[in-house]
Amino acid sequence: MKVVILAGGFGTRIGEETHLRPKPMIEIGGMPILWHIMKYYASFGHREFIVCAGYRQSAIKSWFADYYVNRNDVTFDLSAAGRVITHGAACEPWRVTVVDTGLSTMTGGRLLRVAPYLANEPFFLTYGDGLCDADLDGELAFHRAHGRAVTLLAVRPDARFGVMEMVGDRVQSFREKSRADVGRVNGGFMIAEPRLLEAIEGDGSVLERDVLPLLCERGEVMGYRHDGFWQCMDTMRDRERLERIFATGRAPWQRWEEEKHFVFT
Repeated sequence: MKVVILAGGFGTRIGEETHLRPKPMIEIGGMPILWHIMKYYASFGHREFIVCAGYRQSAIKSWFADYYVNRNDVTFDLSAAGRVITHGAACEPWRVTVVDTGLSTMTGGRLLRVAPYLANEPFFLTYGDGLCDADLDGELAFHRAHGRAVTLLAVRPDARFGVMEMVGDRVQSFREKSRADVGRVNGGFMIAEPRLLEAIEGDGSVLERDVLPLLCERGEVMGYRHDGFWQCMDTMRDRERLERIFATGRAPWQRWEEEKHFVFT
């Protein structure tokens, strides 16, 4: 199945990094988080990607244009009009289409703009700033079984603040907030049928505010519960956490055997 990745936003909450590059190109372990997301999908056999780019979209295109050369040895034959010869094939067998979906287009509008590349088939859909260890095979089986238009990955975000237990106005005790105290949210890693696109009106449609609520009213949205690892990268604190996890060599989203001991330079 094709994997659509929303990667066109401004990433203002992590502005320390995104003034030079789009958020999906912020690196974890020396590689863009976009690459980590793609590696995760590819580990389940899904290797065709459509990247909905916008803000600094040229940075995404340039990275993929140079990727094959940078992963292999290269001979520059200057005596033959600058012929470039690559040695080896140290690259993933991916097909990546990067689409300029506009600078200010909303998430639903970006998805509508890539509709011609979807061939009227079901597709995966996610954001370019989140990682997880969800069972995508299980989610796909769940989606096919219920027959609705959309399946969301229903996750519990980490609790960031402690909780005060109060009796009336008196603070009785403190405790760490647990994930059970937090409701589920849409963690991305969605699966959609082509009819989702019919609910998008245009560039101004916001997937989360306009499209999904409308489909919810029609009974067309289901949630696949995931209680394992999930982490978005909204802030520098999130990025630093993902960096620390990856540095252990046991990142929950790192399923690819051939890269477990690869050192990025």
